[in-house]
Parts: sequence; C-alpha cells; structure tokens
Amino acid sequence: MSELLSAQNREILDGLRDFLNAEVLARHREAGGLLSDPRQRYGPDGRHVAAVEEHRRAVRMASARAGYYTMCVPEELGGGGQGAVTMYEAWELINRLCGSGGWLGSEVVAHWATGPSVVFGRAGQRLRDTFLGSLLSGEQTMCFAMSEPGAGSDVWQMSTRAVPEAGGWRLTGVKQWISNGPHADLAIVFAVTDPEKVRARAGGISAFLVPTDAPGFQVDSVIGLYGQMGGEHAILSMNEVRVEDWQLFGEPGDGLSLGLDGIATGRLYNTAKGVGLARWALSLAVGFATERETFGTRLFDNQGISFPLADAATRIHAAHLMGLHAAELVDAGRPALTEVAMAKLFATEMATDVIDRAMQTLGGMGITTEVGLAKAWQSMRTVKIADGSSEILKRLISRRLANGEMSG
Repeated sequence: MSELLSAQNREILDGLRDFLNAEVLARHREAGGLLSDPRQRYGPDGRHVAAVEEHRRAVRMASARAGYYTMCVPEELGGGGQGAVTMYEAWELINRLCGSGGWLGSEVVAHWATGPSVVFGRAGQRLRDTFLGSLLSGEQTMCFAMSEPGAGSDVWQMSTRAVPEAGGWRLTGVKQWISNGPHADLAIVFAVTDPEKVRARAGGISAFLVPTDAPGFQVDSVIGLYGQMGGEHAILSMNEVRVEDWQLFGEPGDGLSLGLDGIATGRLYNTAKGVGLARWALSLAVGFATERETFGTRLFDNQGISFPLADAATRIHAAHLMGLHAAELVDAGRPALTEVAMAKLFATEMATDVIDRAMQTLGGMGITTEVGLAKAWQSMRTVKIADGSSEILKRLISRRLANGEMSG
C-alpha cells in the first residue's frame, strides 16, 4: 500500500478488502457454477443470463451503499473524489485478492467507461439529472461506443453519422469491440457531426448518451474471445436513432476531448489490473513451488524455477511503482499521458509474461480451469490491445522522444 495514502484512505482500502471478502468472494462460493461455469453463466445469445446480471447489479449497489463504488468519482458529480492514487491502489487490491475467479470484483469500483466517471463533467444538467443517478447507485451501467469495424485506433475513419434535425439528431452506424456492450443500459455513442472537419482531422466528432433500449438501437451480436461461450464485448448498430440536443456531451464536434478525459483513468486501471493479477499469479506459483517436492527436493530450490520467479517479482515491483508515479502526476493535475502510457505498456506486457511463467511453474495444473491462470492470461492478453495497444503506446512514447520532450 502506497505511503502517499492518508490514514483515512488506508482505512478505506482496509474496508474494501473486507467488502470483497464478504460480498464478492462469498457470492462466488455460494453461487457456485452459475458464476464460474460458462454453460450456466451465458444464454444462447452469448449474453449473461438474468441471474448473473442480478449478481452484478447487487454487488454494484451494495458497493455504492458502502461508499466504494463511487469513491473515485469527482465530488462535483456526487462521488467521493478520492483521486487517482487511491483508485490505482484499489484496483490493484481487487485484482490481487479476487484473481481471475472472483470476477465480480470488477463491479466494486466504478470503471470510467461503464459507470459514473469524470466524463460526466462534460454533461449538461438535464443529462446528469436524467441518467447520472442510476449510474451512481449502481442500478445501471453504460458502455463507451467509439470503435468501429473500420475505425479502431484511427478514429478519423469513423463512419457513424449524427444528422441534425429539429431539436435533436438521428444516429446511424455500427460499433464494434464495445466492452459491456451486451449488458449496458446506456451507451456513449461517438458520431461524425461535421464531415469536413473529420476529413481535415480537426474535430467534427460528437458524443451522445443513448439508452440502449431506444428505438433503432440494437445489439447485433456478442463477440466471443478465446473460444468462450459468451462474452463481454458486442457489435452494436443504430438505425436512425433519435437523440435530443440535451443528450449531447459538451458542444457539437467536441467528442474526442471527452475520450481524452477518461484515457488516463482507463490506462491506470489496466496498469493496476496487470500488477494485481501478476501478484496473484506469482503467489500461486511460489506457494506451489515451495510445497511441491520433486526428486527429493522442493521445486523452488531449483534455480530454473526460483530465478524466473525472482525476475517476475522484480518486474511486478517496477510496474507497481510506474503506475503509482503516473497516478501521482494525475492527482497533481499534470497531463501524464506519456507516463500513463509507459505504465500501461510495461504492466500489461509484464503481467502476460508473469502469468505465463506461473502456468509453467504449476505444470499441468497451471492450464486447468480450476486454477484460473489461463483465464487471467487471456484477460491480460486482451488488455495489451484494449485502451491503446502496445504498438499505439510505443508510437506515443517514441514521438515524445523524437520531439525532445523527455530529455529530463
């Protein structure tokens, strides 16, 4: 736990640990196969069955009542305003304690792209009054609908259009790879409102908050990853979906800045996730290697086993400090885009390697569904692409180098 945390925030994290044990891990023990067996967890359409969604909602709402769900949401939006360092430490704790099996832990603290977050600082009063309350309570969730089949990292290729009409707009287009898309109640939809500015790469993209049950809004399909029976990502389509002017975030054409509002938070979240899951995996590996005997000696006493685990511990420590430093800069009001990019790049690459090493250490047990290391590896392998792929982050960092902006 960071020495930068106040005594109050240390108490918050101690309480969060108790909450995870009592509310999250207990549910996973009691619900059994419903939460762990994909044949029970997902319906024929690839979405969660109703009972699983009720568990998600119940955890969010219990966490909101306890003050954890919104503790990092800005105070002016109705949250606790605890800041980036506390958020970082909280997500690291959640992933270290819950591992890959206690996945309901991901519902305990609001994620910037699926729950109430800094992005609502751009929302008008009517939009906040209409939708923010249900997000703050945990009753509803949202999704961040930017990526498209032909527009991933290069948002200027976006084809979704919002055509103005009296008092509002009509949205038409397709979104892909949308996290929480199969289950969200609301969607922040990005659309081209000024094609000329988009062609000039000078703005022209707007963001709207849209209920997913609006006429013309549809979940076309759930995207399955790694052969899973269901998934958390979706292809969404909009066919002449009507939105009112008050559902627009900020001014028309100012949508991309909305994404930048949350990008540091999202990458810090992924950094903390990488560090937390890597620590969980390392603990499993060390526990197994110190208890297992082969050829008359502990497995851990073989340098071929213990030295790679020592390297793993060293890299985890480095990733933790990189993320913590980036969070400090964010709390200090610094842009920190490069530092956050470096932290996310290093932590996700590190975590993928460490989890793989843990799987190798456990041998056959390491690849079983019972242990869950393979699921953790899949999660981190996905994050190496999500929220800015490793290559996109290296591009950002190298440009800063070329511009002489990192000489100090």
